[in-house]
Amino acid sequence: MPPGSDPCTVYSFQMQGGRRSGGPRKISEVSQFKQLTKRDALVLMLNEIESLVSTCTSEKDAVEDELRRFQRLFTRYLSASPRIDWEKIEPLPQNAIQDYASLETPSDEQVKSMLAKLVVVKLNGGLGTSMGCQGPKSAISVRNDLTFLDLTVQQIEHLNKKYDCQVPLVLMNSFNTEEDTKQILRKYNGFQVQIYSFKQSRFPRISKETLMPITKSFQDDNKEAFYPPGHGDFYESFLQSGLLQHFLDEGREYVFISNIDNLGASVDLNILKFLLESSPKPGFVMELTDKTRADIKGGTLIQYENHVKLLEIAQVPPDHIEEFKSISKFKIFNTNNLWIRLDETREIVEKNALELEIIVNPKCLSNHVEVIQLETAAGAAINHFQHALGIRVPRSRFLPVKKTSDLMMAMSNLYNMKNGSLIISPQRPFAGVPLIKLGDAHFSKVRDFLDRFKSIPDILELDHLTVSGDVTFGKGVVLRGTVIIIANHGDRIDVPAGAILDNKIMSGNLRILSH
Repeated sequence: MPPGSDPCTVYSFQMQGGRRSGGPRKISEVSQFKQLTKRDALVLMLNEIESLVSTCTSEKDAVEDELRRFQRLFTRYLSASPRIDWEKIEPLPQNAIQDYASLETPSDEQVKSMLAKLVVVKLNGGLGTSMGCQGPKSAISVRNDLTFLDLTVQQIEHLNKKYDCQVPLVLMNSFNTEEDTKQILRKYNGFQVQIYSFKQSRFPRISKETLMPITKSFQDDNKEAFYPPGHGDFYESFLQSGLLQHFLDEGREYVFISNIDNLGASVDLNILKFLLESSPKPGFVMELTDKTRADIKGGTLIQYENHVKLLEIAQVPPDHIEEFKSISKFKIFNTNNLWIRLDETREIVEKNALELEIIVNPKCLSNHVEVIQLETAAGAAINHFQHALGIRVPRSRFLPVKKTSDLMMAMSNLYNMKNGSLIISPQRPFAGVPLIKLGDAHFSKVRDFLDRFKSIPDILELDHLTVSGDVTFGKGVVLRGTVIIIANHGDRIDVPAGAILDNKIMSGNLRILSH
């Protein structure tokens, strides 16, 4: 039984006059049992870590340091409560959120010196497996045969050329993406971008049943035995890599961190000017944007125990989940675009003061073993920094590609591309982006998705699209308003070339036969 979970009622039985009578143990007895379980788990884990360290044949000091970080995370997991006290949530202070519209635009003369203070970090630890692709997700083609990484390099090179500066690009890889990314980076040798990379931690997965690592050797070739522990690992891994100190020595002050699959997360000069000219300078700034129907699970900022805090859905008590998802109560959410002071990061990490809320991520491996991953989120560090705040940014700053429905939007005429950035088309007649839902059975993998479109439809005037079942689209299709296309099991719908679907519902069977 994992520590921290609610145990079944424990009964003790005694014989009284030949009859067995039972009743619940006293609360103190249950608490004592739980404390003993935690203590035993910690002792056993310490032994397992020592054993794992002894199996390391190279870079033993680095591995030992990494496993000590895992040990600290596991120790906190045993004692931490995964849920917050809902009654302690308070309204955010008035100055906790800055509106992007109030920020000033810098002059061209200011920009070069501003950019000399900046480092750009992209979180590049994820694989493309959920979309049916092999290797790093950043290597998936997004538009015009350009990948996420291609577009990122284009953005930074454009800044460097336009303002005659040297903004460095840093990739935080995982052990899953490190080698493939190194090979890919060779093609950028001729670009005006200095690219660095470092690898985040590699922690052992824990058996859900025993709470012990499922591997006995750090040299285990089974990649399922280990996991990258979330982007909250950025702070310690960045310091350990030596890059944090390197950039401080160059006179840089801020790092801009974002997910590499967020196509809206480009360097924003208005935000950078605000950071550098504020007094006092914020230690941490989180970009937030308005919730839509697609974002109800996104983390949000709250005031909690006199601190601004990131609240993730995993921390919400079960009976308050629907309240958390409510757009009326929690109107904004975290884009994971973060601006953080380098010197303050170093100070906090070196003091071992960065204790981020733990996200317990359960997984079932290919061999059906149930495990848990202890993870942390980068945004959770906000309450550790001085003068931290949020900036409410336009939706255009958040264009993640998590599914093929997002990829469809990125590839469509909804956006124009300029210098590696996607800009919403001025021909879009109303604000916001459409809500697109493509059925997983036929559209979840990139190859299947592409096979079902002769060309990406015109969606400039689309508000909502739902597609389910065996559906294909001919060339030059136009979708407007709300369009729902449902092919039931055994049926198929071929949307004809040039079709204009304006607030239409299609179901049943429609085949276009070649002749």
